[in-house]
Amino acid sequence: MPKPIELPPAVARRFVDDMRAFHAETNAIKADEIAVRQLHALKQHYRAKLRLYDVKELFVLMRDQSLTVPVAGRQGVKTK
Repeated sequence: MPKPIELPPAVARRFVDDMRAFHAETNAIKADEIAVRQLHALKQHYRAKLRLYDVKELFVLMRDQSLTVPVAGRQGVKTK
């Protein structure tokens, strides 16, 4: 089993921001661009094989959690 990804706080915050933007985006090409940006960012911190499909799956799996748990270090973050 691969080692869990440990992301610096700024990278983790950007991941959550991009995940929310991905779900809000109605244009499929723009949504893919958001996922590709995160694919490149995550590859800098994770050495196992990671594909665009994996990032999109993470976005879907983590969607509900991101709406209820504020990101650490953010003051006044509003959740839906």
